[in-house]
Amino acid sequence: MRSPRTLHGGLEARHSSPSYTLGKRRTDHNLLIPEADLKGLGAELHYTQRGGDITFHGPHQAILYPIISLRSIGIGARNYVETLERSMLEFASVYGVKARAGHKGETGVWVGDRKIGAIGVRISSGITSHGLAFNIDPDLKYFEHIVPCGIADKEVTSLRRETDDMLLPSEEVIHEQLVSCLAKAFSYDDVVWKEDPSFILDNQEEYKD
Repeated sequence: MRSPRTLHGGLEARHSSPSYTLGKRRTDHNLLIPEADLKGLGAELHYTQRGGDITFHGPHQAILYPIISLRSIGIGARNYVETLERSMLEFASVYGVKARAGHKGETGVWVGDRKIGAIGVRISSGITSHGLAFNIDPDLKYFEHIVPCGIADKEVTSLRRETDDMLLPSEEVIHEQLVSCLAKAFSYDDVVWKEDPSFILDNQEEYKD
């Protein structure tokens, strides 16, 4: 019988206030309003070292920022990003939502032509940071002020919208479910989350989805 396997490391994150984050591949025109107007929306703007362009983070998103040594689990950067995608696809299926990974030219996880999950990671010396964000029931109006991840003419959706307003469990339960889906995607039995070990990340590899 196979002994239980536990994936150690990681950080669960939640954004208590609305914010826009810009990755290393940002372009200024994907923020559709003047930066000075963000305060009126109650939102902040943050520049990050992850891959990708601009996205929104806020309340009622499931956000996981894994900090994992890819060398210790024997996978590469692309495989890691694809595994994050699979974890969100598995999570969506828990609620009967048929999601898909992005087609060529798209990034993230989609329901039809509507984006429900985003990935933006940084990898330095084999150590990951940043991660994924899955829309549970955020205020989707915030996405109207950006071109999410630099992909124009596409809608953004949420678990709430795609499940016809079904009664969803608490956000604590939802985050536990997402963590379980992440463990399953990595073929681990469990994930142990630790406090941020404050890695100093240099010489990053950047991937966006």
